Amino acid sequence: MTPLSILCRRLILPALCLLQSLAQAAPPVEDPSQSFRVLCYHDIRDDLHASLATSPESTALDTRELVRHFSWLQKNGYHPVSLQHIVDARAGRATLPTKAVLLSFDDGYASTYTKVFPLLQQFNFPAMIAVVGSWIESPPSANKDAAQFVTWKQVREMQQSGLVEIASHSWDLHRGIPANPQGNLLPSATTLLFNSDRQIRESGTNHADRIRADLIRNADLIAQETGQRPRAMVWPYGAYSQPATDQSVAAGMPMAFTLEPGPNLPQQPLNSLRRSLVSFTTSVAELHDMLHEPAQDSTIADTTQRVVQVDLDYVYDTDPVVQERNLSTLIERIRRLHPGTVYLQAFADPDGDGVADALYFPNRHLPMRADLFSRVAWQLRTRAGVKVYAWMPVLAFRLPQGHAAATHLVRVDPAAPTAATHGRTLRLSPFDALARATIIDIYEDLGMSATFAGVLFHDDATLSDYEDSSPAALEVYSNEWQLPHTVSAIRANPLLRQRWTEHKTAYLNAFTLELADGLRRYQPGLMTARNLFAEPVLSPRAEEWYAQSLPSFLAIYDHVALMAMPQMEQAKDPVDWLKRLLQMTTRQPDALRKTVFELQSRDWRTGLPIPARDMAAQMRQLRLAGVRHLGYYPDDFHRNLPDETVIRPAFSLAVDPVPR
Repeated sequence: MTPLSILCRRLILPALCLLQSLAQAAPPVEDPSQSFRVLCYHDIRDDLHASLATSPESTALDTRELVRHFSWLQKNGYHPVSLQHIVDARAGRATLPTKAVLLSFDDGYASTYTKVFPLLQQFNFPAMIAVVGSWIESPPSANKDAAQFVTWKQVREMQQSGLVEIASHSWDLHRGIPANPQGNLLPSATTLLFNSDRQIRESGTNHADRIRADLIRNADLIAQETGQRPRAMVWPYGAYSQPATDQSVAAGMPMAFTLEPGPNLPQQPLNSLRRSLVSFTTSVAELHDMLHEPAQDSTIADTTQRVVQVDLDYVYDTDPVVQERNLSTLIERIRRLHPGTVYLQAFADPDGDGVADALYFPNRHLPMRADLFSRVAWQLRTRAGVKVYAWMPVLAFRLPQGHAAATHLVRVDPAAPTAATHGRTLRLSPFDALARATIIDIYEDLGMSATFAGVLFHDDATLSDYEDSSPAALEVYSNEWQLPHTVSAIRANPLLRQRWTEHKTAYLNAFTLELADGLRRYQPGLMTARNLFAEPVLSPRAEEWYAQSLPSFLAIYDHVALMAMPQMEQAKDPVDWLKRLLQMTTRQPDALRKTVFELQSRDWRTGLPIPARDMAAQMRQLRLAGVRHLGYYPDDFHRNLPDETVIRPAFSLAVDPVPR
């Protein structure tokens, strides 16, 4: 039985099964009659490389190189198409030629008229030009004077030629705005503005109003100056979200463009079309590769993963100066280790019991220890060059006393032996409507407050073979799963007990997918990873004790963060234990493509660090056995634990960057 069929048999949401089966059974095909690529250009300059020393612009392209691009496209069977041609093809009124490509030029530089437009006429190539209204009307700084931008007269001439369509690039969203108390500047279209004077963040409603007003203002201006309202929105920096997209549609622009590379297949929504960004280094050879690269979301599982899981509690300090010093220390260490990915704690757990006592982002339900997650995530991305996943509990939130959902907890069956209740983490019941709504709110607040690449669902998303016996859970068992109304009665029948276990696994899986979908409203392209205990892999019967299973995790998450932690499992021989874990993992088809083997760097029984040489040996053991993705937790950057000079040769992507 395949992982997919296991999931479909278990999952209680048939529609989700259907979508997953369709996605796996029929991979997207690049249908030439509907598929197209988009190239994103910016300023075009003569003698660019000579001018870079005085006026650096990474997205500019030399005029001669643009001529080479156009000539190469023409000679190699590529067909530049208009936006209207794409609209007609999607509506069934036309077909696209093979190797269809849309040429787009952002920002409305003067060179789009003086250099690009003559070439479009010479080659008879259609194109789309996206203009920033405020830059044409009033250049933003001394670095962007009026001579750098087209005039409305030039815009009208290009549009009237029939070769150029004018798109909106916003009125004034092409800039960063303060996103947190520390002053990080993030893309205006997707960021809730932080007001440093009042020390408050913009509300979701005010953000929507601001975006809508901006988009309407620019659309009105373009209509006034050209006689045609734009129907396409080109997001500055490629940054967009569902709320921003909603405002674009409301402003009359149902088509929108990002900066996510790859093909636009027939199923790609017109409100999130992919574009490949051309830079000053893009040669004809690189252009060829660009026009053949797959969509990013189709290759993520095939990219070698090196993961450091970081406690934000180690960065936090009541003294802002110390906190900034801690952050710098972390970033420099990550740069040296070069892992590629950081799982960054977004919740506060100072007592280390695995329960979120507070959060590191503004939210509606828990105390905010500090508005820190957005800053650290952005700094890690921009300064250390890593993808950041928000590491979050699924159920383990300690709500303040008096909160309406604070007592809506997972309950252990009263008939359970004492040993079954030992060490169980406090968790909100996923079966309780109010508890679920609270968790969904928390995830929504996270999505709105920061920019990140993925989410790691914490290891708290478990239910034992005596859980959950809360009233809400018992109602679900009885009314939806057609099981007895008590845990004791379910456990008394082996067949019912097995069915109960499978339903619980599927229920938790489905809830995490619901949370991920909520995050994607604000973080398009969000990737997912979920912690998996080793026991359900080593012993299939252990699914009963955790409501976790490797086959279902492999089927629905982008990566499975397998807790390959022999000391935590009290293994007498860590080498042999890891070997057995790997053997059991590889029984699942294609498991190594998605599984991150996450080692432990501290023995939590003794409180002592695992020797770095032992960790490096474990990494080498796993890699030699065919493991592609490695990670570890925790990282104590204050004390250089694990010792980076010892683990780096066995761990860093800078040492072993090639996927295997």
